[in-house]
Amino acid sequence: MLGPMPSDNEVGLGSLGRDYGEVLWQPGPDEVERARITGYRRWLASDRGVDLAGDTGAGAYRALHAWSVAEPSAFWGSLWDYFGVLGERGEGPVLTGGPMPDVSWFPGTTLNYAQNALRVAATDPARIAVIARDEAGNQSALTYGELAAEVSRVRAALCALGVTRGDRVAAYLPNIPAAIIGLLATASLGAIWSSCSPDFGPASVIDRFAQITPKVLFTVDRYRYGGREFDRRQAVTDVTGALPGLAAVIVVGGRGEDIGPAPRTLAFESLPGAAPAELEFEAVSFGHPLWVLYSSGTTGLPKAIVHSHGGIVLEHLKALCLHQDLGAGDVFFWYTTTGWMMWNFLAGGLLAGVSVVAYDGSATYPRTGALWQMAGETGVTYFGTGAPYLLVCAKADLVPGREHDLSQVRGIGSTGSPLPPEGFRWVYRRVGSDLLLGSYSGGTDVCTGFVGPSPLLPVRAGVIAASCLGAKVEAYGPDGAPVTGRVGELVLTAPMPSMPVGFWNDPTGERYRASYFTPWPGVWRHGDWITMLPDGGCVIFGRSDATLNRGGVRMGTSEFYRVVEQLPEVADSLVVDTGQLGAHGRLILYLVLTEGETLDDDLTGRIKTALRTALSPRHVPDEIYQVPGIPRTLSGKKLEVPVRKILLGTPVADAADPDALANPEVLAWFSK
Repeated sequence: MLGPMPSDNEVGLGSLGRDYGEVLWQPGPDEVERARITGYRRWLASDRGVDLAGDTGAGAYRALHAWSVAEPSAFWGSLWDYFGVLGERGEGPVLTGGPMPDVSWFPGTTLNYAQNALRVAATDPARIAVIARDEAGNQSALTYGELAAEVSRVRAALCALGVTRGDRVAAYLPNIPAAIIGLLATASLGAIWSSCSPDFGPASVIDRFAQITPKVLFTVDRYRYGGREFDRRQAVTDVTGALPGLAAVIVVGGRGEDIGPAPRTLAFESLPGAAPAELEFEAVSFGHPLWVLYSSGTTGLPKAIVHSHGGIVLEHLKALCLHQDLGAGDVFFWYTTTGWMMWNFLAGGLLAGVSVVAYDGSATYPRTGALWQMAGETGVTYFGTGAPYLLVCAKADLVPGREHDLSQVRGIGSTGSPLPPEGFRWVYRRVGSDLLLGSYSGGTDVCTGFVGPSPLLPVRAGVIAASCLGAKVEAYGPDGAPVTGRVGELVLTAPMPSMPVGFWNDPTGERYRASYFTPWPGVWRHGDWITMLPDGGCVIFGRSDATLNRGGVRMGTSEFYRVVEQLPEVADSLVVDTGQLGAHGRLILYLVLTEGETLDDDLTGRIKTALRTALSPRHVPDEIYQVPGIPRTLSGKKLEVPVRKILLGTPVADAADPDALANPEVLAWFSK
């Protein structure tokens, strides 16, 4: 278990507890030899004369990482050549300008994301590109050749509707092939993609899409989740009524009904426009906008975060091929919706030439092991999910691999910090009958740019393996100096091409700078507490804006959850400190209990004992309450800061936007 998170004392593996740092998997010579990252190191030596120290394993990775952050131009330029990115490289330098964010990547270079994502269509058109699966078990597939033909058809329709370079195309779609087709067709024109999941309320969608004024909206008129059908016709009408610039609404799988006040309602299956004999791609600059992602928008209008064609192509090739070790023959899955950046990462699997699984529905319907059953039946080789699903499986005593044949699964990934391995051994690779899983931390901001696993590194319980190649991740103390073995602010001290090119409607970059480059100009501050360990591993403790401070000791919220949510009676939890500058507050723990459980003196005592024993006396809450639910954003993040504001007197309506929440009805409980 995690020990106390002091601001002054060393945080080594010993102080993190007996379950942290245990080596759960060690790559052997065969794994190292076969790894794609090993091939890249060899290529650097033979083609670039970059002969790095460290022959195998962890030493090899550390040497490669040190070179990648010391020589960013050489590193990122090498990725373009190694992966054979399609485009015109140009004669200019890789990186100019500075300090951050005043940098320019690959000036004079042109490319197109969709062209690179569909390159297999020209070399191996019969390879499966997308496997579509829903919660009822219905399954279909598109080859790369068929996918390219669909992209060409939809591209022709967008052209007929007047969509050109720089226009925005929005989608209100589930995770279905039409969403991937729409993304690629939009990108092929140099237009800009943005998506929301159909479970978003109309006000939340309007808050996002109204900022970017899309010309075309892809949507469904209904969707299924958890065995129920949800009618979205009124929601679509509300959304389209707030987007006066729309030329058309394209309905996927609709029933032939007009939706909303847009000039035209078209069926996705029968779009206008004649597709050319050969799919065309608009060459755009390296920094040309590709898509717009959004912050959670819980306390204000969501930030519309813009990413570029070139930055995403290079980042996703690096992450998927060198870190996740994916390539031809792999079947790549991540449980996500189109409203979360991991959907964009999933679609990026096409850059690596894999087969991606687009899963539409609940992770636990009709049973908890639904995703594992799907993985076994579709041949998934890399399985991605969020930590909450794994916790649900652990509480149900569900060990994947026993119930379903998952012999083909060789890698599992999870977003967020790794959990302790008690009761559920998951770190990155399959080892015997255990499924082991590695953690990957990213976000809409840098788009999976921070930390992640590598097939060269050992997997250790509760510890993220290393910083990704090209990511100069550090922990900053209060004085803005880097610290090792101590808790600090997670920062990037060197630029990455996957950083946003800016915010939409922020022409001077003022909001962008204020969000990420304060209080340290030229240094990206991400807003998380992190401890960088001496060997390059790290532990993330949660959002720094939700930090707890008890007796001068900073405590991350995630360490509470790691202890409390392991108890079988606890389904979910949230911890808040009401203290303010110069004033001691209350440490309050809120619990959602499993069905049939009640918060009594016995359970309260066991929770306090567990926190005192595993963490410290300072971690014992002043008050513990049972609540009907923990408020979460639509992407699943707990609302610690808004709840704290409510407890300090902020009206519920001002603390968080209900349309940005998955369960807004529970927020009012915290004002009682």
